[in-house]
Amino acid sequence: MEHDSEERYATAMPSYCAFLGHQPHISIAELSAAIPDFRMKKVLGSSVLLFESKSDIKTAELNTLGGTVAIARKIEPDVTTLDDVPDTLWKEVKGVTGKITFGLRAYNVPPARVHDLYRRCKGALKDHGRASRYVGTERTPAASVLLQDTGLLDGSHGCEIVLLRDDDTLWIGRTVAAQDVNAYAKRDMGKPVRDTRIGLLPPKLAQILLNFGHWLARGTVGNAASLTVFDPFCGTGVIPMECLLRRWNVLACDLSLKAANGCEKNLDWIRKEHDILKKDVWSEVWKQDARKPFELKKKPDVIVTESTLGPTLEKPAALRLAQTLKAEGEELQEEFLRNVAATLPGVPVAAMWPVWFTSKGTVRLEKVWDRLHTLGFRVAIPAAVDLEITGRPTLLYRRPGQYVGREIILLQQSKK
Repeated sequence: MEHDSEERYATAMPSYCAFLGHQPHISIAELSAAIPDFRMKKVLGSSVLLFESKSDIKTAELNTLGGTVAIARKIEPDVTTLDDVPDTLWKEVKGVTGKITFGLRAYNVPPARVHDLYRRCKGALKDHGRASRYVGTERTPAASVLLQDTGLLDGSHGCEIVLLRDDDTLWIGRTVAAQDVNAYAKRDMGKPVRDTRIGLLPPKLAQILLNFGHWLARGTVGNAASLTVFDPFCGTGVIPMECLLRRWNVLACDLSLKAANGCEKNLDWIRKEHDILKKDVWSEVWKQDARKPFELKKKPDVIVTESTLGPTLEKPAALRLAQTLKAEGEELQEEFLRNVAATLPGVPVAAMWPVWFTSKGTVRLEKVWDRLHTLGFRVAIPAAVDLEITGRPTLLYRRPGQYVGREIILLQQSKK
């Protein structure tokens, strides 16, 4: 009887669809880490994920997910055929005043069929006496910024219907959230201090790493809305900036005084841009070598950081150079983790290590990996991660054309 009850509960959970970013394996792992009751159902191709959750996921939630482009929620009751789409659209938008705007986002539906549905939907709305226009085409759905500008996400002017076909199954929902591309661009390019001489950390990737950090800390803080995050390789402050946007307290340091000062300026800028007062969310930035003992007045809930990646490369690294950079990285990471274990016992670590791509293959940190247990750490990984991609319980991030990638390492301390 208990099993039957669990099955009924599972099927009653709302069904969602996520359109994934350029690194779908990381996007899925992030969703499983960020949504406590996440239940993965199916991956369509490599870019669309069906999952279930009791959470009411909307734009505010998506704005903290760096790896997901858009999210749709299934329309209930089930819509069984594409012929039902015009009537379904009308039910979703009939409360809208004025001219209705709508769009279609399809997967595995022929473009000619989508074109016909656009025509039929517009005709059905006309039959109800409503003027309408549509955004997107049969081949390219509307850009996320257009969905926001036309009021399709909050339903004020219409909606976007999502059509997913898999074998003989049809899933129909409406888009409830989409990434704010302009906001990302402003944080990335508009901040006062940028250091292009080093590998720039994208804000989306910083968000992903913070979600993994929150997942690691959940054992001690539960689902607490506020955290204290420590970034000991802060650079000019991409991770600390994303922390402030979530109203999470920040501790940050860097070996470079110039970088630490740049981090301070960027944090002041993000506070002004988003009206984040220091009395509500505090931050502290200083110059320090991350291999030296941390003497913090307040113990952080989690360490979230991207350590030194070394020089940027415009072509595959020579194997000898990669081995030299690897040896330097091994020493740095071992000294850093030894310091964390000694001065911040029990604090989990979400970090990114460098990975070099050479003409002879991939070069990753190995020595420090083999010593993790001796240093007092154990590896953690969200359940949805496909371990066959990296060969060890980590996540590999690489942009096209890059020859220095990032390996995401999630660590719990085995000794407290």
